[in-house]
Amino acid sequence: MSDASGAGGATPRSTSGALRVTFAFWITLVGTTVPTPLYPLYEMEFGFSSLTVTVVYALYALGVVAGLLVFGRLSDQIGRRPVILVALLLSVVADAVFLAAVDLGMIIVGRILAGLSAALIIGAATAALAELISPRHPKRAATVSIFANLGGLATGTLLSGIVSDVAPDPLRLPWAIVLILALSAIVALRGVPETVRERSPVTLRVQRLSVPAAIRGAFVRSAITAGAGFAALGVLTSVSGLFLGTVLHETSHTLAALVVFVAFAGAAFGQLLTRVLSSRAALAGACVGLIVGAALLAFSMWMALLVTLIISAAIIGVASGVAVGDGIATITMKTEPQHRAATVSTFFAILFAMLGVPAVGVGLLIQSNGLRPAGEIFSAVVAVLALVVLLSLVRGGRTRPAS
Repeated sequence: MSDASGAGGATPRSTSGALRVTFAFWITLVGTTVPTPLYPLYEMEFGFSSLTVTVVYALYALGVVAGLLVFGRLSDQIGRRPVILVALLLSVVADAVFLAAVDLGMIIVGRILAGLSAALIIGAATAALAELISPRHPKRAATVSIFANLGGLATGTLLSGIVSDVAPDPLRLPWAIVLILALSAIVALRGVPETVRERSPVTLRVQRLSVPAAIRGAFVRSAITAGAGFAALGVLTSVSGLFLGTVLHETSHTLAALVVFVAFAGAAFGQLLTRVLSSRAALAGACVGLIVGAALLAFSMWMALLVTLIISAAIIGVASGVAVGDGIATITMKTEPQHRAATVSTFFAILFAMLGVPAVGVGLLIQSNGLRPAGEIFSAVVAVLALVVLLSLVRGGRTRPAS
């Protein structure tokens, strides 16, 4: 049911359409984190190493980056709904590949397809929500898109962790559930109105990492801070199961999923804080949170403690969510509609690059130095990066004109 239908060339406002887009956004991102607690099982099933796990994870993240850079403008050109539909179709194929997986090659193919599906839906769905939700509440669209995005990432890992512990065939049943939900999202998409009125020819080329000049400063500050947080989230996602199994001797997949769920749920919650904080206060708080969270992560590795690992995941998640929420709110409120999806895609390309590449570095450190020293070294790097950003933010505040 529509809140208001645009007359002539006006953008239609639709509560029902926004809910359907949110569901499509959410289930696509759910499918991207289902493998997280299952990696130890895949290691035993197909006989690959912890380094391979981090490489597979990085291939997913780099697939997202490549998709964002090539297809980031696509929904600005042909419309939001067709791009969301293609993203859902790719997600369904990725789920089906995992459902039938018999070797490492199929896992890699599934992860790359999942990365491309995420890349397509991130920009298109975020822009669609900004256009379907009433412009009188500009931060509402940012809130909904972040909850669909980060909430999907959180739900996927918890779903597969619980199902794999309590149900038979843990490498198949989670994928069957997600596949059915993704198919239902495709059916539901029929009720979504198209919000792009002016189409342009499709031009598929690598997108330059650029943003409108009016928001460039705020964009860069949010992207750097959120990128540091995503680096920590990426490492938590790719190696937390290994840490629990080899160091703490915890074999529960639900417990491994809980660590990642707490991190992404914290990120979803953290973006709410941007509704009551100024951009400057939000980013400064995010940097402080990353420093504290990284310190606790290193302490958890050093002392082999589960409690502080979960607390560090929550703090890192909240700090990352604050930075991401600030960036998305800036884009949705201050970017012209014809540039909105491309700018969102650029933002998330930076974040997903930071999500995947450091995970491989940690994988190499694990191979050479062991898991716990690798985690401690990485935590120190994240803390130093956050400190540098915080100091830069303080110095910039002294000279930057009031906005």
